[in-house]
Amino acid sequence: MFIKKSIFGLIVFLSITMAAKSQVKTAFQVSFTEPQAHYAEVEMNMTGLTAKSYVDVKMPVWTPGSYLVREFAKSVEGFGATVAGKAVKAEKVNKNTWRVYNAKANAVKINYRVYAFEISVRTAFIDASHAFLSSANIFMYPAGMIKTPSTVKIIPFKGWDKVSTGLEPVAGQQFTYTAPDFDILYDSPLEVGNQEVFEFTAAGVKHEVAMYGGGNYDKERLKVDMAKIVEQETAVFGENPNKHYTFIVHNYAQGGGGLEHLNSTVLGASRNAYASERGYQGFLGLVAHEYFHLWNVKRLRPIALGPFDYDNENYTTNLWIAEGFTSYYPNKVMLRAGLITPEGFINANLGGIGTVMNTPGAKVNSAAESSFDAWINPAYRPSENANNTFISYYSKGQVIGNLMDLEIINATKGAKSLDDVMKAMYIQCKTLKRGYTDAEFKAMVEKVSGISFTNFWNKYVTGTVDVEFAKYFGYAGIDVVNENEGKSVPYLGANAGRASMGSGKVIVGSVARGSGAWNGGLNVNDEVVSVDGVPAEMSLERMSQITSKKVGDVVKISIVRDGLKKDLDITLTANPAVRLKATVKEDATPLQLAVRKKWMGN
Repeated sequence: MFIKKSIFGLIVFLSITMAAKSQVKTAFQVSFTEPQAHYAEVEMNMTGLTAKSYVDVKMPVWTPGSYLVREFAKSVEGFGATVAGKAVKAEKVNKNTWRVYNAKANAVKINYRVYAFEISVRTAFIDASHAFLSSANIFMYPAGMIKTPSTVKIIPFKGWDKVSTGLEPVAGQQFTYTAPDFDILYDSPLEVGNQEVFEFTAAGVKHEVAMYGGGNYDKERLKVDMAKIVEQETAVFGENPNKHYTFIVHNYAQGGGGLEHLNSTVLGASRNAYASERGYQGFLGLVAHEYFHLWNVKRLRPIALGPFDYDNENYTTNLWIAEGFTSYYPNKVMLRAGLITPEGFINANLGGIGTVMNTPGAKVNSAAESSFDAWINPAYRPSENANNTFISYYSKGQVIGNLMDLEIINATKGAKSLDDVMKAMYIQCKTLKRGYTDAEFKAMVEKVSGISFTNFWNKYVTGTVDVEFAKYFGYAGIDVVNENEGKSVPYLGANAGRASMGSGKVIVGSVARGSGAWNGGLNVNDEVVSVDGVPAEMSLERMSQITSKKVGDVVKISIVRDGLKKDLDITLTANPAVRLKATVKEDATPLQLAVRKKWMGN
């Protein structure tokens, strides 16, 4: 009886606690008194607090979709709190947590400022022309209450008249939005300013495009072509899960990158690149990539990626699916939409394979390892040796998606493709209301294809085997050859780095694993003075003192290292780079034609 009563009491206590937490609400107000100095003024009002002597509030250390601890708390200043209009004690208790002693009051007001001056799709930026609020950079949350609702009221700086966001507006309150929990808030950036806004409807969903920074884009053309991408990607999964969607586009002199969100995305673009076909296709490819994330990663996701721990790294070995497949699909989607040619599609996939095979790190770093190590990804933390030790899960995952697609199509004689796997996994995640495990994804691939993928996984996912390009493209009746096969081209294996620019010196920026430079002891940061007595040139590999030699010949490299002169005898090795060329066979077999049609058609 005592045990039953204790359990009943515990249940009642937990129910009361959960009810109390559910009553907590947070109302933010963001204003800009000094946008030219890159500051946002944040007011955070919490109500419905439980009878505790203090409440902790926390700033996330990272933002979902960008796998790096960025320590957003470093940009916070002027933190203070009041209860009923009177100042109360507040102190920082760790790097991203502030404790407010509210003396059991059920309401507290917190004020702080955020400095925002990093231009990227994943970080907040404010100046006199606009404010981009990447929410995890701006808004704190009450510790342990990530599931509580919040509202955000924006007070634009004078002269600003628009706010663009995926958040739901509060009826009758201008520039005020609501989020059911902080996961939604952190997945909903806001653009504030005078951005040009245009709209289109596709797949039954209203889409808003907010263009900051001007540019030579043709919005009528963009409406048509972006709609084509939306329709084609929706067709892969069978449904579009949004009621509305927002593209926030930042146009700079030189811009790039994108970050996906639940019903919005932020894109970086070059404002004057839209007029060239290459620039325009590049932008559409970015649109296709980030929009595909609407399903792949935001809903069809690795199990580790949600619910999130905003204090620490969130590890997964499946970013080769989440990001890599999302790099593979834009070319398929754009081909289906008539935005690129079949030749362009083939060459784009060959280029992806070439990138992987020409990266020395691909021979030591698997796709799964690369995914797990995203948090120390050299793309975010550059290293002179990164190319030798790391392969991007974007690049390797794109290739795996390509090979897997062809393997499935061939095994099913053109009846199924990777599309069927993606749709089935999307439905599974939606039904189970959770992410997938690596084993579950592999099982679905095998179910759809009807064959074992264990050997494939061992080679390409957890292994570092070279890509069997001839085999896979052969399924579709496409002959692919390495034009460098059989050639013996002398190769130093060292490139000048950025430090060379404007210095008048040739400074080594990278050394390739296994090359003559690697074996002979040439180091990054060495100043190359001469090659066989001839003054060094920026393009070391193209110097006649290298190109006129044979593999196995020795060259004398004179360098300065740490102020001391040194001569190195370096034996030239053969250039290992592949150069792939495809020929579409006119005499393909019926099966090859069926595979090709499924792969490149609908």
